[in-house]
Amino acid sequence: MIEFIHTATLLHDDVVDESDLRRGRKTANALFGNAASVLVGDFLYTRAFQMMVTTRNMTILEVMAEATNIIAEGEVLQLLNIGNTDVSENEYLKVIQYKTAKLFEAAARVGALIADASAEQVRAMADYGMYLGTAFQIIDDVLDYSGDADTIGKSLGDDLAEGKPTLPLIYTMRNGSPEASALVRDALENANRDRFHDVLNAVQSCGALEYAKNEAVKMAEQAIASLQSIPDSEVRQALIELARLSVDRSA
Repeated sequence: MIEFIHTATLLHDDVVDESDLRRGRKTANALFGNAASVLVGDFLYTRAFQMMVTTRNMTILEVMAEATNIIAEGEVLQLLNIGNTDVSENEYLKVIQYKTAKLFEAAARVGALIADASAEQVRAMADYGMYLGTAFQIIDDVLDYSGDADTIGKSLGDDLAEGKPTLPLIYTMRNGSPEASALVRDALENANRDRFHDVLNAVQSCGALEYAKNEAVKMAEQAIASLQSIPDSEVRQALIELARLSVDRSA
């Protein structure tokens, strides 16, 4: 159910972003066209809701209905921010918490509900999912400027080419030198991948990548702290390790 929704969002994302590479392979829209990608994404969404109904659990249905609505809103917010050089860090966080972390939160919450966890534990798992998803997306945005294309499975600089104001760029525009700030603003406004190496030098020289990774680490630490009400077990340790891996990765 969760994976169907996740895959549907990826299919739709690749159409909106005009992406042709994901996880090192051609995207569905590159292989089969936009129409097929959109329709298959729609099918997966509706199939996921069919599966939810079979649980006969209205709470789970409410959680997933809210999540899919928030995810769609996050995608709209991201689209509205394309080329916007005045996006604040808080506005950026809202976008990634809506479009990415909300599904992490829903997955963690639903898992706790299915396990008949207490209300306190359900809330703890939801918080864990939100912080984990936020940390994961920040690192994804860092890797677009610091990763290896073969390892991350997509071209570096995709976010810049799409005009997305991610945290490394936001930090550089606010804290970099006047020249670095102007460079990033121009490249972002014009969605100019040709300036990628210049932009990369700018974000590296002002410490933007280190700042963004540190913010992701803080989110991962908050995810771990959210687990205090979860009994110590192999599962709890696995969740802790997952939070650490979310920020200590190369893909």
